[in-house]
Amino acid sequence: MFVACNTLCFSNEPLESALRHIAELEFDKIDLAIVEPGSHLRPSEVAENPEAALHRLRRGPSLTPSAISLDFGPGDLTTGPLRKRFEAMCRMAKPLTVAVMTISAAPLGTSFDDEVKRLSNLVGYAMREGLVLSVETHSETLTADPAQAVELCKAVPGLGLTLDPSHYIQGPHKGGDFDQVYPYVQSVHLRDTGKNPGEFQVRIGQGEIEYNRVVNQLIRAGYDRALTVSILDLPDNNFEVEVEVRKLKLLLESLL
Repeated sequence: MFVACNTLCFSNEPLESALRHIAELEFDKIDLAIVEPGSHLRPSEVAENPEAALHRLRRGPSLTPSAISLDFGPGDLTTGPLRKRFEAMCRMAKPLTVAVMTISAAPLGTSFDDEVKRLSNLVGYAMREGLVLSVETHSETLTADPAQAVELCKAVPGLGLTLDPSHYIQGPHKGGDFDQVYPYVQSVHLRDTGKNPGEFQVRIGQGEIEYNRVVNQLIRAGYDRALTVSILDLPDNNFEVEVEVRKLKLLLESLL
């Protein structure tokens, strides 16, 4: 395992500035967020001109993408323009030597069978491109329940999970056990999170995330990819993002 930084940690800066900032914090790997709409790279512009996107990444500091996190906005990824953008993201992963791409699962209330059909379609394409497709554990999607997240992985061979423990503390799972997801984890996003409303992001050490336990469970499951610092650059943060990113980086490195 190794420690990476999510580019969303500095999403209020231009991409080039964010990459320099991450490098100055002595990271050498990133989880590259491509978000529609977003202030860095967007799926629509990458699909339109992938070479320009690659150039923006390569002319900055020597940072290696360990994963790509995708948000295409509303719509169906299996057809039309969004499908073309999804396929373009898969093609872009190759020159970046990225193996894992994260997308969102369908919203809560979606038919489980419909989501299995959708994800099977997308996973099949990603696998043919040599990629692992992963869905984030998120409090507002079908992965909000760890048991259902696991059932999705069982129903869609090759599907992985991007573990974000914060959503199992703040979401409907309310801090319950989620050990069953570890065998399916392909990427990990970390910050610190409290139990109370408005505490999705708190200063490192003031929340409920048991980093040592998370790392040990990942080791037991044979996980060997990134632990990604994913402290989001939000306007209502009551802390300096850079300070907390540095603290979490040092803490995670001490556990490896």
